[in-house]
Amino acid sequence: MTSRTGGCLCGRVRYQANGEPRWVAHCHCESCRRGAGAPMVTWAGYERGSVAWPEDEPAYHASSSGVRRGFCPTCGTSLTYEGERWPDEVHLMAATLDDPASVTPERHVYWDEHLPWLEVEDSLPRFPTTGLAPAEN
Repeated sequence: MTSRTGGCLCGRVRYQANGEPRWVAHCHCESCRRGAGAPMVTWAGYERGSVAWPEDEPAYHASSSGVRRGFCPTCGTSLTYEGERWPDEVHLMAATLDDPASVTPERHVYWDEHLPWLEVEDSLPRFPTTGLAPAEN
């Protein structure tokens, strides 16, 4: 079984994610951009039970209705996204993996909110919202 580790900038909050992510996507929504201070964020969606926090868990902020974002209470590194829409998933910020190149993005989501000055020249599909089938959005 594949296992990936990661954590925050200062090293206080570490995680282990077992198995493969369900999906990996670049998110362009305003909420993710503001939460990370970046023009887009790449997330790896894992089954909730496959993510463990060996020592300290992240602190959480309710960033919007039904959403909480996890971060290191010491250095402030953004680590997770958890939403009521996906109760059985933890979305890990891919850049916080010890080996972020070990996951490969499959799509762009919330493309309708992307910043016009960010030039993206890959051939990944671009979805106006989550990239899920309309019944699952």
